[in-house]
Amino acid sequence: MTNFSYDRSEPAAANCFQADSARLILATHQRLLQRPLLAAEASGIDFAEQLYFAPIAVLAHDGATDPVFFYANLAAQRAFAMNWEEITRLPSRFSAEPVARAERQTLLERVTQHGYIDDYSGIRIAADGTRFRIERATVWNLVDDAGRRLGQAAAFARPEAL
Repeated sequence: MTNFSYDRSEPAAANCFQADSARLILATHQRLLQRPLLAAEASGIDFAEQLYFAPIAVLAHDGATDPVFFYANLAAQRAFAMNWEEITRLPSRFSAEPVARAERQTLLERVTQHGYIDDYSGIRIAADGTRFRIERATVWNLVDDAGRRLGQAAAFARPEAL
């Protein structure tokens, strides 16, 4: 995974449900947290399909100065009221309301320093203006086999509408 490419095409059978992105997300979660992200990860390329259709929201942004989402499974798309094309063009800072962006930046800096956190709670905003709370979210660095940080990912269960 040393030459990772941010493929922003929507996961589907034709592209093996973004197997490279799914592998990066799942492998770094396992490596950093010492536990699988999904309850029973499938083998082969089924793991990528499993991640895309998982009941928990999973998003990942690239490592740019102003990171942009490159992955969002269906649960995340529903939470943010965006389709694949919309969410993978969104700078991740816009997933929080302007007043919450400083808090979000502090969170991301904690993740950068420690590799992950698994206790994040906060308010997010969907494209339709709906505000929702996420509880006990896990956020972790995405790191390739050579140790390069490629971005960050987040996972959370059922957001609560406000």
